[in-house]
Amino acid sequence: MRKWFVSSAVGGLMLAGFLAAADKKEGDAAKGKEVFDQCAVCHNTDNDEKKIGPSLKGLFKRDKLKNGKPVNVENVKAMINAGGNGMPSYADLISETEKTNVIAYLKTL
Repeated sequence: MRKWFVSSAVGGLMLAGFLAAADKKEGDAAKGKEVFDQCAVCHNTDNDEKKIGPSLKGLFKRDKLKNGKPVNVENVKAMINAGGNGMPSYADLISETEKTNVIAYLKTL
């Protein structure tokens, strides 16, 4: 009985660790919204109107980005890193975790 209990406890801890790691990989949308505040100067999220940059409302429901590439995590992160068309590069301005969190937030729009 004791071996079963210990095995179950260890298995539960491992599962919790895997879930936490998966959640971290997906990012925290609430924290991403906070980071996105600096992006909101140029990008709308609540309507389709263009500000300085394009609206990001429903971004992950679109087929393509403005540069013609498919909308996916890799391409959105590449756009954040590279900038372009007046958008500065955020490669060194925000951390990888912040980028992951911003992308998690963008997925909620």
